[in-house]
Amino acid sequence: MHPLRKHIEELIILTDEEFDVVLSYFEPIQKRKHQYIVQEGDLVDKEYWILDGCLKSYFVDEEGKEHILQFGMENWWITDYESFIKHTPSKISIDCIEDSELLYITFENREKLTAQMHKMERFWAKKSKFGRIALQNRILSLLKNSAKERYDVLLEQYPQLFQRVPKKLIAAYLGVSRETLSRLQS
Repeated sequence: MHPLRKHIEELIILTDEEFDVVLSYFEPIQKRKHQYIVQEGDLVDKEYWILDGCLKSYFVDEEGKEHILQFGMENWWITDYESFIKHTPSKISIDCIEDSELLYITFENREKLTAQMHKMERFWAKKSKFGRIALQNRILSLLKNSAKERYDVLLEQYPQLFQRVPKKLIAAYLGVSRETLSRLQS
């Protein structure tokens, strides 16, 4: 079974013919480590689904400090959603931590697909709900949990991240210094 179909069918069931239609709206793309898929200021018209690899979405503040909003690994969706939906310049950048294999769908094709197949409209509505829940939990964790608690939650939820992502990026995601991260790990 195609990995995208398996992913979609966690939420909705598709016939073979329906999946063929869905897949026809996606394009494959390969990116090397450190290549961007989105740079701050871009107009983003693509949403990416990660077949293989690891990416990060982030912004750099006025002092040059990197703040990681999200990591993306296999079976995750990633883009600058504000730019994608509102057609405004991106406020974030997204680049590859590892060589990555992605599928993307353009905004126009996603609109066409959801108009043609209401099942996919339901799929993206459900994915959006889960995304909002994850975002809410991330914000709550940043606001109420100690650095150690945030570290422990990340380690419990995504242990594979610690094998794939440099420590300085984990620290930037947790909102701590590299030195603090070293203390949290001991």
